[in-house]
Amino acid sequence: MDNWAQLRQEFRPMLRLAAPLALAELGWMFMGIVDTMMAGPLGAAAVGAGSLGNMIFFPIAVSGTGMLLGMDTLVSQAFGANDIQDTRRTLVNGIWLGSALAPLVAAVLAAMIPVLRAAGVNPRVMAMLGPYIQNLLWGVWPLLLYAAFRRYLQSMNIVKPVTFALVSANLINAAGNWVLMYGHWGAPALGVAGSALSTSISRTYMALVLLAIIVWHERLTGNWLLQISWRPDLARIRRLVQLGLPAAGQVMFEGALFAIVTTMAARLDEASLAAHGIAVNVISNTYMVPLGISSAAAVRVGQALGRKDSRGAAISGWTALLLSGLFMGTCGLVLAALPGQIIHLYMHDAAVVAVGAVLLRIAALFQLFDGLQVVATGALRGWGDTRTPMLAHLVGYWVLGLPVAYVLCFPLRWGAPGIWVGLVVALILIGTTLVLAWLRTVRTATVSVSPRET
Repeated sequence: MDNWAQLRQEFRPMLRLAAPLALAELGWMFMGIVDTMMAGPLGAAAVGAGSLGNMIFFPIAVSGTGMLLGMDTLVSQAFGANDIQDTRRTLVNGIWLGSALAPLVAAVLAAMIPVLRAAGVNPRVMAMLGPYIQNLLWGVWPLLLYAAFRRYLQSMNIVKPVTFALVSANLINAAGNWVLMYGHWGAPALGVAGSALSTSISRTYMALVLLAIIVWHERLTGNWLLQISWRPDLARIRRLVQLGLPAAGQVMFEGALFAIVTTMAARLDEASLAAHGIAVNVISNTYMVPLGISSAAAVRVGQALGRKDSRGAAISGWTALLLSGLFMGTCGLVLAALPGQIIHLYMHDAAVVAVGAVLLRIAALFQLFDGLQVVATGALRGWGDTRTPMLAHLVGYWVLGLPVAYVLCFPLRWGAPGIWVGLVVALILIGTTLVLAWLRTVRTATVSVSPRET
């Protein structure tokens, strides 16, 4: 009874933090929905190129932002301990780390173009894919800066500006698509490549908005950020890397898996690729809500540990898991009940709708586990454990899920549905493993030494 009372008490502050972050994540993914819908009139090949390009961009660029996830741990624990100067030092070094990673991320992305061509991607898709990826490169550095600014702000409970940045960026992205994809207002009609350029412009805008919020917040608190040293602190950067490298590895394993299965779908017919891309977009949007809850879990757990309150940290993690389970369980029911209607929101091509409806019914099976795994990952990150989620994703996706997907798709000729059955198998394993890992952590861990002090 005491545990339930504490869960109810934690529910409101968790929801107050998680809701704006979930809206921000939904705003992020809404860009993908708009991009896909606006590419629809250009044909299935254009939709497929945009989907494949994003699947390539995600694991590489977001692995870079994943290197900054250690800021969740360090900033939230410092904030919980009321050490505001320490939060600022982490921000400074997060900016240095993100800036150093930007050219590396861009180089890897550019190198993927000839690799995909050699992999036998549909030639019509490939002709659009190269310019698409090249235009995404302009947004890499702004994306990494945005990630550093966001992790700093949210770890100190400043989340509404993050939501504002994402929501308003959607307006800029939609307007940019209209101008650059179709050649309005005298601009060249760049097709799907114009969508990528508009996305890069939007990411630059988001970084500038959060930078402005930080400057404004510093003016209210004495401009201490300008008074501390901005020289790189190698010890702190090393700690960020220690926490961030496994987190980046986990993001890379997950994102690269989706890039590979999308490449597998690209070897099928154009309708299967388009249906796969749309289905990925749908589940990515449902995933954004537990991803926002995951960020809130990392912050609330980290802040509690900064106060030396391990029981409070445990309650925060379980509350976040409960929120995620309720939401994703509902999403699974909706996907199972209305798959065709959801695909129709993107395209009306009969072949695409037929395949896409099957894929969404399969996706309904893993919604609950997908939500649990991402929130457990955030809770563990707040505690300073980024290694366990990395290993769970490595084994679940690459040792089990991908081989099952390949065998079902090609040797057994299930096509795109076979790929998605492989994802079901992987996510059930990962979700179960990480919830058990969180249970073990809260039963055995102590807070005698916090991660930022080691």
